[in-house]
Amino acid sequence: MAISDTTMEENSKKEDELTNLQNDSDLQNTLRRRPNANTINTTILPSDSSSMTTTTTMMMNNREIVNLSEDSVIDSSVATTSSENFNDDNKENLLRNGEISDEKKTTEEKTENVSFKYAYRASAPAHKRVKESPLSSDAIFRQSHAGLFNLCIVVLVAVNSRLIIENLMKYGLLIRTGFWFSSKSLRDWPLFMCCLSLPIFPLGAFLVEKLAQFKCISEPMVVLLHVIITTTSILYPVLMILWFDSAVQSGIILMLFACIVWLKLVSYAHTNYDIRARSKPVDKEDASSNSPDAEYSYDVSFKSLVYFMVAPTLCYQPSYPRTPCIRKGWVTRQLVKLVIFTGLMGFIVEQYINPIVQNSQHPLKGDFLNAIERVLKLSVPTIYVWLCMFYCLFHLWLNILAELLRFGDREFYKDWWNAKTVEEYWRMWNMPVHKWMVRHIYFPCLRNGVPKGVAVVIAFFISAVFHELCVAVPCHIFKFWAFIGIMFQVPLVILTNYLQNKFKNDIVGNMIFWFIFCILGQPMSILLYYHDLMNRKART
Repeated sequence: MAISDTTMEENSKKEDELTNLQNDSDLQNTLRRRPNANTINTTILPSDSSSMTTTTTMMMNNREIVNLSEDSVIDSSVATTSSENFNDDNKENLLRNGEISDEKKTTEEKTENVSFKYAYRASAPAHKRVKESPLSSDAIFRQSHAGLFNLCIVVLVAVNSRLIIENLMKYGLLIRTGFWFSSKSLRDWPLFMCCLSLPIFPLGAFLVEKLAQFKCISEPMVVLLHVIITTTSILYPVLMILWFDSAVQSGIILMLFACIVWLKLVSYAHTNYDIRARSKPVDKEDASSNSPDAEYSYDVSFKSLVYFMVAPTLCYQPSYPRTPCIRKGWVTRQLVKLVIFTGLMGFIVEQYINPIVQNSQHPLKGDFLNAIERVLKLSVPTIYVWLCMFYCLFHLWLNILAELLRFGDREFYKDWWNAKTVEEYWRMWNMPVHKWMVRHIYFPCLRNGVPKGVAVVIAFFISAVFHELCVAVPCHIFKFWAFIGIMFQVPLVILTNYLQNKFKNDIVGNMIFWFIFCILGQPMSILLYYHDLMNRKART
């Protein structure tokens, strides 16, 4: 029996030693681990051979709490917890409801202090995985650069403010009221009357469609009358501007209105022609079928035409998506912005662009280095004016008009500033014209067997003709600089697409686009037309 008792005591000691070693190993693993944010594990180690090991797990969340037993003893040197799960507001609410006693709150505070003490040990690894620097080439586009963007804005404002102050101190205020409102502009009443008479042409197109609806005239006659109306709507303003020696600004405004009316009339005639074609069933079987062409009705509405002529779109359709109401406060804020940015645009033109252009030579006749210097100096204010023009016209004015008319589709532009090629720019910066070109020029050419490349050239040709009309006619100069500039976009499209496919880099294509379009193209066009205009005035 003695031997048995001795053996049992030795076995009991060995088991206690193994238990202690296991607990020490668990303790070290516990201290190495970071605390869990969702659970709190409290382990009580034995301090006496007769004491029992009690393990209490406390799960804290917003809905339920497992209460600790009153006779539990917490060893603070071993406890592991997380302070993130204890919300002060939840504690106060639970204390009001009587769900946590003051003794338990004290226990939780002690546990939080212990967890903070062992949260980040020196032995915890600080480097766990492979990471790139935020400005490295692989990670730069995955980071937010809002702070750097704000820095650029601050630097841009500071630099331009200094330049404005320096310019005002050196030259004074150069704004002349005669540039915008002169006695010559007041004598342009024939152009004003021509602008007021432009609604006659949509009325004539409506009468032609009404006659076609009641089958009073044949289809070839409908097409012929629409061709006559649309052609007259663009030739009439051109002849009025050329006949009267009007101000350049008045002529440009009239030509813009005339081009808009022409584009809308073409869309109105083409859309109604297609509706008539779809509303005619081929035979009785097609008429009785459920095809969409059989259900398409042809109805000419004067109300829809009036809404289309004033709506901010160039593509006609019988109905448009509408917004539920007009936000008067929003419209007022946009009008204030429109006035501010229009004034800023005029200030830049008068204070910077005019002096630079007046002190320049003809870029094709003077010194080559002098021409490059003038172009580069003119590029910065030209970019500012062009951006202000885009913001005022495509964002402010078209959105104001859409809000007043409750016009729903307000995608007047896309993110053209991210364009990687010249082709992407022309597809994104002026969505009303792009949709018109795609709907009435590009796809009709493809449906009639025209190759894709030829259809693109035709679209650019029509755009070049109208750019030339809007600039050359008011200036009474037909040097075709605007026409050449737009047609030059075709080889630029091929070049930038090739470079984009070769380098496979969005930044390269975007920088090429900005350089060609804003640094080189627009300043050169301004210098060419200005000197040609001055030479014409000198001759007359």
